Amino acid sequence: MKTYFLLFLSVICFTACSSDNDDSPMDTTDDDVMESTYSGTFVSVAHPTEGTAFVNEDKTTLKLSNFKSDDGPLLELYLTTDETAKEFITLGGLKGLDGNYEYTLPENVDLSIYKYVMVWCVDFDVNFGHAILKMD
Repeated sequence: MKTYFLLFLSVICFTACSSDNDDSPMDTTDDDVMESTYSGTFVSVAHPTEGTAFVNEDKTTLKLSNFKSDDGPLLELYLTTDETAKEFITLGGLKGLDGNYEYTLPENVDLSIYKYVMVWCVDFDVNFGHAILKMD
């Protein structure tokens, strides 16, 4: 009985210490490299604005990280082609003035054209601050 117990214990120890994966490095090719994303750092224009904007790999979500801005009467988050916001896509009202926030991006938005993420005061047509999205 003692012999079977020791044999059982030995088998448990050896199988518990084994690994299903080998320690060889994974083969990586250019196809395995993750798709680049877009990101940019906010700069103040009419009001103090700071934080980082970045787009997920699928280009479906824009995230604001460590975001801060002044309050205003009607603030929206825009994607624009330049600092004047003559051509823009609204992502909706600003979700907050201090924190991390997510916005859904429209399908097939061309971030090489709509590359400015802008806090826009609608009532006064003022750019509070913006980030320029660049491919990482």
